[in-house]
Amino acid sequence: MTDTNDSGATPQAEAGAAPGMHILGQYIKDLSFENPNAPRSLQQGEQPKLDINVNVGAQQMGEDQFEVSLTLTAKAERPDMVMFNVELVYAGLFKVTGVPKEHMHPFVMIECPRMIFPFARNILAEASRNGGFPPLLLDPIDFANLYRQNMQRQAEAQKAAEMPN
Repeated sequence: MTDTNDSGATPQAEAGAAPGMHILGQYIKDLSFENPNAPRSLQQGEQPKLDINVNVGAQQMGEDQFEVSLTLTAKAERPDMVMFNVELVYAGLFKVTGVPKEHMHPFVMIECPRMIFPFARNILAEASRNGGFPPLLLDPIDFANLYRQNMQRQAEAQKAAEMPN
């Protein structure tokens, strides 16, 4: 049985459409793999230091369409050499409906990258494997926490900029 009010409409219909997201397309915007010290870098040695960075960007493409890009960079190095350096910019074009305007930014910056991350993770793993190294398997990313950290950093930077010298 569907819950309706006196007019016969469901509560969801009264509040507007239920939030929804459709991936219209996903694609590699940039992929770079550098193996500057091959074949020396492929020889066994001490465990490399791995530096990984994640960045999320979004751009509105239409009334309800957003391009969300996920930039993943990884650099593996030993004290004596860079083993590899990889950068991937992976993006998706999303149609977002039923999300209130005040919730659109967090929705786009959290839910959209969460949807494309597994594909980007696979591309990074394949690129490192094809470069002669074990697959680089990134741990899952908490995009909600990443969003909160970025918002806090921006607020602190804005507050610092507003302080008189």
